[in-house]
Amino acid sequence: MADVVTKGHPLTTLDRVVIRFAGDSGDGMQLVGDRFTASSGLFGNDLATLPDFPAEIRAPAGTVAGVSAFQIHISDHDIFTPGDHPDVLVAMNPAALKAHIVDLQPGALLLLNSDAFDDRALQKAGYLTDPRSDRSMDAFNVYEVPMTSLTLEAVKPSGTKARDAERSKNFFALGLVSWMYSRPPEPTLDWINKRFAGDDRAMVREANSLAFKAGWNFGETAEIFQSQYEVKPAKLPAGTYTNISGNTALAWGIVAAGHLAKLPVFLGSYPITPASDILHELSKHKNFGIRTFQAEDEIAGVSAALGASYAGSLGVTTTSGPGLDLKTEALGLAISLELPLLVIDVQRGGPSTGLPTKTEQGDLLQAVYGRHGEAPLPVVAAITPGDCFYMAIEAVRIALKYRTPVILLSDGYLANGAEPWPIPDVEQLADLSAELNFATEPNKVMADGSAVFWPYLRDPETLARPWALPGTPGLMHRIGGLEKADGSGNVSYDPVNHELMVRLRAQKVAGIAGDIPPVELDDPDGLGGAELLVLGWGSTYGAIQAAARAVRGSGRRVAHAQLRHLNPFPANLGQIVKAYESVLVPEVNLGQLRKIVRSDFLVDAQGLNKVNGLPFRRVDIELAIISQLDALHHGAGRRQNNGHSEEQK
Repeated sequence: MADVVTKGHPLTTLDRVVIRFAGDSGDGMQLVGDRFTASSGLFGNDLATLPDFPAEIRAPAGTVAGVSAFQIHISDHDIFTPGDHPDVLVAMNPAALKAHIVDLQPGALLLLNSDAFDDRALQKAGYLTDPRSDRSMDAFNVYEVPMTSLTLEAVKPSGTKARDAERSKNFFALGLVSWMYSRPPEPTLDWINKRFAGDDRAMVREANSLAFKAGWNFGETAEIFQSQYEVKPAKLPAGTYTNISGNTALAWGIVAAGHLAKLPVFLGSYPITPASDILHELSKHKNFGIRTFQAEDEIAGVSAALGASYAGSLGVTTTSGPGLDLKTEALGLAISLELPLLVIDVQRGGPSTGLPTKTEQGDLLQAVYGRHGEAPLPVVAAITPGDCFYMAIEAVRIALKYRTPVILLSDGYLANGAEPWPIPDVEQLADLSAELNFATEPNKVMADGSAVFWPYLRDPETLARPWALPGTPGLMHRIGGLEKADGSGNVSYDPVNHELMVRLRAQKVAGIAGDIPPVELDDPDGLGGAELLVLGWGSTYGAIQAAARAVRGSGRRVAHAQLRHLNPFPANLGQIVKAYESVLVPEVNLGQLRKIVRSDFLVDAQGLNKVNGLPFRRVDIELAIISQLDALHHGAGRRQNNGHSEEQK
C-alpha cells in the first residue's frame, strides 16, 4: 500500500514463534491478539491462542492485578498448544513486564513501551528500581520503543484529542509486530475500516489506521531491527477454514444440532464468565429458529429451558461452576421427568467466585455425582476449541435419543482459545431427527379394551420414555418431581417401584456406553505396547499430545488416550487402562478423573495435578512422563536385582 513503507530487510525464516501481548486491561491487548490471530489465520499458519484476562472487573490501572494478556503460537506445521514460553513479549507498561517476564527464557525478545516507564508507573507495578537500568533484563533482547508518543504524533492528522489518541497505541504495537513477523497489513486495515465504518466513527477509524501504519513503518525505517521474520503457511488438510473459539464453536454446534434435529432451539441462560459468549453468539441467529432468554437467575434459566423441552423444543442452558451449583435441583427434576436437556458448563477456577477468568477442570465430580439421590446423567467433554462444535451435536444426540439431560463440559481455556477450524459440510452431519419419534397416539391397551397413554412405557432398546407434546389429542399425562409408577407415571410411594425406577434410570444411562465411540488409543506399538499410558480428558488434549510426541521423539514408548465421554465411559476403557503397567492422569484439578478410574477399574493410576488457573504446558507433562518412565525402569531394575540376590542365596 502506498502509505506503508516497504524498503526490504533481511528475512529470517522460523518454523514457529510464540508472541505475547501484555498491558493494562484498558490497553486493548485482547483486540490486538485477536487481529494478529486473524491475520495469521488468513496467512495460512496453524495457530493456538491463550487469552489471559484479569480476574477483577477493573483492577487499578497500572497494577499487576489489572494486566491483560494474549498469547498466540503460530507455526508452519501442526501444533497443539499456545506455547510454553513466549519468544516475544510486548509489554505496554511496567506492570505487564513484571507480570510476564518470569515466563521468558534467555534470548527472548522484549518490546517495551518506554513512554510508560515513569516513576509512578514503576511504583504502581511494585518495582523498586527501573528494570531497564538494573541489569535484570540482560538475558533478553530488549527493544525500547516510545509507542505512546509515536502514536500521538502519528494520529494528529485525524484531529483526535490526545487522550483519545493515546488509546490507539495498541494498533501501533500491532503494526510493529505485524511488520516484524511479515503479517500482511491489508487484513487489519480492512478490518479497521469495517469495524469503525460510518461518518460518526471516522475519527476513530483514521486514528487507528494511522497508528497501525506508524507501527509498521517504524519497524521498517527505525533501523533498530536487524531482520524481519517469516513463519510460512502450514500444510493443513484441504478445506475452507475459519478461526474459531470454543464458545463460538459451542454456539454453532447448538445451531447445527437444532437444524439436524429439525427442532426449534431455546436457550435459557444467566450471564456468567466464561460462558456468556455462547448466549451472545446464539442471540445473533434467530433466523435459524434460535430463541434466547436471558433469565433473572440461574434457576430460572434452566427451568425455562426444561419447560421448552417439555413443549417440544431443544432446551439448552449455559453456565459455569457456580451456576451449575444453582441449577442442580432443576437437573434432578429433568432426570425425573426424563426429558432431553443440554447443560453446558464452561468450567472456571473455584470454589465460589474463585478465579472467574481463569481455567480449571474442577467440576467433573459435580457433573457425574453432584445431585441428591441416585440421579445419574450422561457427561461429555470437548477436547479442543473446534471439537466443541462436534461435542455439542453429540450431547444433543444423546439427550434426544435417551430422553435425558446431558452435561457438556468445556472450560475457560477452550472457551477463549482459538484454532483454525475446517468448516464442515452440514449435509454430511448425522440426521438427529431420527432420534425423536414424538408420541402421536395412545400406547397402552387396558384390560377393559380402552387405549390410554403411559408416559413411562419405555423403548425396550434405549429405555427412553416416549416424548409427548402437550396438547396432543389423547395423550394427556402427568409429570412432576414426585416418583412415578413404572409405565403409568402415576405418583407412587411404593418402595419396590421406587427401587425399580432408580435402577431403570441408571440402566438407561449405563446403556449409552454401547452407543458411543470406543476410546481412540494413540500407541504406535499397539494396545499395551508402550510402557506408560497418559490418560486425559477435555482440554488437556493438546499439552498431552505434544508431550507424548516429544517423548517418543527421544525413543521412549508412551501411549495417549483422551476421553470425550465421561459418564458412562466408553466400553473399551477398562481394557485399555488395564493393558499398561503405569497410567498417568494429568488434570487441572486435584485428581477427579483419577479417582473415578481407580475406583471403577482398580488400576493404580497416578495423577499430575495443578489448580493455578493456567492450562498445562507441554513441558509440565513431558517431565512427568519421563519421571514416571524412569521410576518404572528403576523399579524393574530393583526387582531384577532382588531376584539375583534370591538366586545367590
